[in-house]
Amino acid sequence: MSDRTTIGVGMVGYAFMGRVHSQAWRSVGAFFDLPVAPRMAVLAGRSKERTEAAAAQLGWADIETDWRELVKRDDVQIVDICTPGDSHAEIAIAALQAGKHVICEKPLANTVAEAEAMVAAAAAAQGKSMVAFNYRRVPAIALARRYVEEGRIGEIRHVRAQYLQDWIVDPEFPLVWRLQKDKAGSGALGDIGAHIVDAAQFITGQNLVGVSALTETFIKERPLATESAGLGATGSAARGEVTVDDAALFIGRMSGGAVASFEATRFANGRKNAMRIELNGSLGSLSFDFEAMNELWFSAGGGGFERILVTEPDHPYVGAWWPPGHGLGYEHTFTHEIKDFLEAVATGADPTPSFADGLRVQRVLEAVERSAADGSRYTNVED
Repeated sequence: MSDRTTIGVGMVGYAFMGRVHSQAWRSVGAFFDLPVAPRMAVLAGRSKERTEAAAAQLGWADIETDWRELVKRDDVQIVDICTPGDSHAEIAIAALQAGKHVICEKPLANTVAEAEAMVAAAAAAQGKSMVAFNYRRVPAIALARRYVEEGRIGEIRHVRAQYLQDWIVDPEFPLVWRLQKDKAGSGALGDIGAHIVDAAQFITGQNLVGVSALTETFIKERPLATESAGLGATGSAARGEVTVDDAALFIGRMSGGAVASFEATRFANGRKNAMRIELNGSLGSLSFDFEAMNELWFSAGGGGFERILVTEPDHPYVGAWWPPGHGLGYEHTFTHEIKDFLEAVATGADPTPSFADGLRVQRVLEAVERSAADGSRYTNVED
């Protein structure tokens, strides 16, 4: 790494997403031949004690207790935002205006207005920016996109997408930030529904142009959280109101004419991280489930589905890792997105998905909420 330019990284947030992003920054240079070498310069968090402990565990050289100080630092060229959605816009805009490159967790923002401001800041900035939809970097999903681009399933007629979890099915699970609209923007819709919207648009190369939606909150009140870490928490005797959706279901139409259905819920008992997508076309079909993330199922010419083990060296990203048949995991998707982001920064290319792509997803989420609030009326996604 000594013969490559070093680029300093500052990360804001050290919980669930901060841990997986840290793993990616640590490992990316060991497996991919990069034009620049990332240096994990500084980690920002509100608690000095906890941030110091996280930095020591995760491999960061220094800490700040105010993200504004991180953004000012000369040893930081990339700002990685791993905070709840209510702070994305403020941090990203400040970092871009300071001349930094920015990678921001999804969804891009909590509102369309915030996302629009982020896109405007990105357009005016010298630095590069990307929204971190990591599932684009699952080798099987990238391979599905390749198959669509090659015309192997023909004209797409159906898009069917689900994201099923059960982590808050217990009514006594505490009221963490993901269940509060002012912090999270929305519930299952933004947290996991955003992923399947982006994945569907990425694989098909088409946009959702209109939706008809239902949302539901099954548990209206929960114990107030006293401590939380990742997706775990402890609660108190006091209770508070859940202000986001627990489940969102919507049908829609893609820009290429395909009809589509989407379901995002955190109340599917027994489903841990079942992020699924199936495409049916005039010549064949593709099917994927993240709970079997190294597999892509393909049907050609009306025959049954064939299982493709996506571990071959010529499959997307896989050649940098293990011998055929040795599968990858969740954390590798983040390493892949960091690899792509660093290459774009080094070469001056525009990384994808861009903030504009993130805004497009945000507009779909807003259309879903408007439709659900209006008796499931078919609602156009604004351009």
